[in-house]
Amino acid sequence: MNPCPCGYFNDTPGRCVCTPPQIQRYVSKVSGPLLDRIDIHIEVPAVQYKELRGSAATEGSTEIRARVLAARDRQHQRLAQAPAKPTGKAKIFSNAQMTTQQIRTFCELSTDAERLLERAMQQQGLSARAHDRILKVARTIADLEAAPDIVVKHLAEAIQYRTLDRSYWS
Repeated sequence: MNPCPCGYFNDTPGRCVCTPPQIQRYVSKVSGPLLDRIDIHIEVPAVQYKELRGSAATEGSTEIRARVLAARDRQHQRLAQAPAKPTGKAKIFSNAQMTTQQIRTFCELSTDAERLLERAMQQQGLSARAHDRILKVARTIADLEAAPDIVVKHLAEAIQYRTLDRSYWS
């Protein structure tokens, strides 16, 4: 979704013509419970001309695909150990499908990571659903790096992907 009715909030200074009440009304059209069900929400700024025309080395599609497939394989291997869902449904194959019990099993946190998540929950007023989604995303970030455990940097990145949970829109 756009950040405001004109679409230029947080873009080049002076480009957005919306007032704070207009922005608040616009954003409040999407309910909190609906946003809570979206795993990743991030702000995507406009790409500057120099970036479009630049020749900076970037990771290619082939490399990204290989990393994603390797992460999916790690998830599949890890989750194959998990019991079937209590409803008797089939086993799961990705972090996004984990139940609360599986999150507790496969998303253990260090003391520092635990403190970071607690602080984020309190400061941002995050829900239990957001808590679980943050842990699933952090587990996926760790899988993309081939890291066996979720560490603070994985959790911090996952928390950053909850921008619409923050109150800066008001």
